[in-house]
Amino acid sequence: MTFHAHAAKQAKVHLKPFDYEPKPLRQHDVEIAITHCGICHSDVHLVDGEWGDHFPLVPGHEIIGTVVAGKAFAPGERVGVGWQRDSCGECEYCRASEEVLCAKNEATCVGNFGGFADRIRVNERFTFRIPKELPSETAAPLLCAGITVYTPLAAYAGKGSRVGIIGIGGLGHLGLQFAKALGCEVTAFSRTADKQAAARRFGADHFVTGEPERGSLDLILNTAHVASDMAAYLGALRPKGVFCQLGAAPEPLSVPATLLIGGSRSVTGSEIGSPAAIRAMLDLAARHGIAAKTEVMPMAKADAALDRTRRNQARYRMVLAN
Repeated sequence: MTFHAHAAKQAKVHLKPFDYEPKPLRQHDVEIAITHCGICHSDVHLVDGEWGDHFPLVPGHEIIGTVVAGKAFAPGERVGVGWQRDSCGECEYCRASEEVLCAKNEATCVGNFGGFADRIRVNERFTFRIPKELPSETAAPLLCAGITVYTPLAAYAGKGSRVGIIGIGGLGHLGLQFAKALGCEVTAFSRTADKQAAARRFGADHFVTGEPERGSLDLILNTAHVASDMAAYLGALRPKGVFCQLGAAPEPLSVPATLLIGGSRSVTGSEIGSPAAIRAMLDLAARHGIAAKTEVMPMAKADAALDRTRRNQARYRMVLAN
């Protein structure tokens, strides 16, 4: 197998191709020939050493490809893989279909070689058939960015819910589409007015650049990588409203206790989702034509694509193609 790997401990060193001979295919593994792999900002954090020393590293966890070997899928079936590649399958969380919470969960590209490659092997339970309605290049980001926004929407919102989404980037533009498909009234929050037209195309009913209206929202998703003005956003929640942090903000969130207590509001976080949630998300995307807005580059230009993501120049997700 050929990978694009980062073996150095210094930040922002170029990825370089190398060959690797994998262990024999295990009983419940699937081998996938990779056609597309999206780039998530998590890949940048890993490559740049911001999340610790995980080298040697092969990034990539938004994978689409075709089955080469394995018992659970027919050869040639188009499938996808996200952040998680395995779990114990036996603990209380796995038995409750909450595999993402398993203490022995395995990440696709941390401790294992990820999707900047020509092939990958993962557990069949974390391999997903891709609906025919979803093109591979726009479906790839759904396996991480898509499920990241879908999971809290499915948990805390529904038809008629008033949902606010902070940030109109890689996560936010998908959050707007999923919230609209679920029948929510959607408000997009951005620091600049120049994203208003795009936000409305993605499904926003309202667009706000300043402070939100008090008591106007049931759920807020913060997709930004910065800590928000928590007083303003918690004040915007209705009684029993939920503020959900999705972006990996390096700074602590400052939460006023009185705004939590008054109105029984909640602050929570969410990451990816269970296999069952990923299947439901892909089905919803297929039925409503939900797709990531992508820029596609050859796998051999992974460094350049990573740098566009690093500089926040992607509109809205970079995808590598073999």
